[in-house]
Amino acid sequence: MIDLPVVSQEEKKKNKKPDWLRVKLPVGKEYANVRKIVDENKLHTICESGNCPNMGECWGAGTATFMILGNVCTRSCSFCAVATGRPPEYDEQEPQRVAEAIKKMGVKHAVLTSVNRDELKDRGAEIWYQTVVKTKELSPETTIETLIPDVKGKWDALYRMIEAGQEVVSHNVETVPSLYRRVRPQAKYQRSLDQIKLTKEYGKRTKTGIMVGLGETHDEMFAAMDDLVAHGCDILTVGQYLQPTKRHHDVIEYVHPDVFDMYREEGLKRGLKYVESGPLVRSSYHAERHVNVPI
Repeated sequence: MIDLPVVSQEEKKKNKKPDWLRVKLPVGKEYANVRKIVDENKLHTICESGNCPNMGECWGAGTATFMILGNVCTRSCSFCAVATGRPPEYDEQEPQRVAEAIKKMGVKHAVLTSVNRDELKDRGAEIWYQTVVKTKELSPETTIETLIPDVKGKWDALYRMIEAGQEVVSHNVETVPSLYRRVRPQAKYQRSLDQIKLTKEYGKRTKTGIMVGLGETHDEMFAAMDDLVAHGCDILTVGQYLQPTKRHHDVIEYVHPDVFDMYREEGLKRGLKYVESGPLVRSSYHAERHVNVPI
């Protein structure tokens, strides 16, 4: 194993963010334009709800990741900034509004995600399907990635979500199996792997994301990479976990950029086709590049 730098114990105790995690505040004409379109169409973005550190960069480039099916999640993951509770009824007109916003923005690649809607019989699958279809109707040249939730083994819902013509289907495993009880108490690692496998068998380009700094080891990350390859995952994103509030899971470590480089190299060696790895990487970061990954 190569010798890799680590953040000092003093910095960990202070929970001080290192320099490589500093980002610029969102500003500029394009950012303001996206802000206006999102507000006018009464849309939700994971950029805002998830406190994404790349919002300034992505919105400044005229792109955003839209979050459908509301902004209240039925899950209570300890890492996530999205509100937890009983969601209100979903808006059946949302697919049309999202499609119109994407057309107004003129984006070449759109990313769609959603909260978990475990209380719905179809897990929100029909809204997912209609959003992709209507986006393709209004913007036929736009490529689409859908970052879909855990359907809790309801595979007919999964197939409805992924049959609408999107180019990339992503589902995040988020962390290594030993941390699931603390980080994703209502999810199951193997079930997420099975969801990725079924998506691949359907013929889709598959993608997932893992956060680091939650207490995982290098060996656990390598094992997770092997699991993902074995279940047909094509693309992996690896990014630093950042604690949204004091009520959320602690940051155990601020992982050094050199470690992210190592994870990228290891992932490719182990059979992943593309690995996006860096401190500020999030699921939809540079997502437009992932459309060209061979199936």
